[in-house]
Amino acid sequence: MLDDNTRDSIGPGVAAALAEDVGAGDLTAALVDADAVVGAQILARESLVVCGQAWADEVFRQLDETVIVDWYVGDGSRAEAGDIICKLVGPARSILTGERTALNFLQTLSATATTTAAYVAAIAGTGAKLLDTRKTVPGLRLAQKYAVKCGGGHNHRIGLFDAILIKENHIKAAGSIAGALQVANENHEGVLIEVEVENHAELLEALDAGAARILLDNFSIDELEKAVATNRGYGYAAAELEASGNVTIDTIRAIAETGVDYISTGAISKNIEAVDLSMLFRID
Repeated sequence: MLDDNTRDSIGPGVAAALAEDVGAGDLTAALVDADAVVGAQILARESLVVCGQAWADEVFRQLDETVIVDWYVGDGSRAEAGDIICKLVGPARSILTGERTALNFLQTLSATATTTAAYVAAIAGTGAKLLDTRKTVPGLRLAQKYAVKCGGGHNHRIGLFDAILIKENHIKAAGSIAGALQVANENHEGVLIEVEVENHAELLEALDAGAARILLDNFSIDELEKAVATNRGYGYAAAELEASGNVTIDTIRAIAETGVDYISTGAISKNIEAVDLSMLFRID
């Protein structure tokens, strides 16, 4: 599930995280005997979907390749409170130094995956797909996009470079939805092109202009139902419809039941609360 770009980002991301935490050295870990070897385990303290294995592995690889990490629950799998996520064996100093950075990655990415899984479960059976957004933790864009997939969601565009989303200010600058679409289609063949609309009149304009995908921004449930019916009336010229704006775990089911194809929300990547994981040492 890890694509090449995400895999390539792990090493630099972990290096930056270690640099800000360890700096010139771990003063507290240095109090421990340099020859001490310990076992440790990371435990789930609540029900969660695990994500971040490669990042945690990389933390200890960069600190000390003699640390062995044995995973009991892999990315995308659910763990319950009390479950052992992984066990570690190695020099005490190295495990102590890497503990917080490894947990930071695991807790943040598992939170994204767990939140995503809850949203996906809420729309099960409707046919709508859950999409993420660009509202991610700075420096963790690819990691959180991966976490969304671990939770059963789908990725929207990665950034500004791989898809086009024509929004209100783009339309104003271009003069019209049709004008913006024309320029986009003429210059970006093969790229996802989507138009954001804020009302029914703009929806009609986008459909008449041949938009293949339309984002319905902050539409009410009644407005979404009307938009879906209007879109279906266009037959072969109908567009894929994406709903966005004010999407919460409490509202997403009703949104999905209107018949939209996609629902996007930043809540699964920016409004997250770190899951509860802890590392416990075992001294034999």
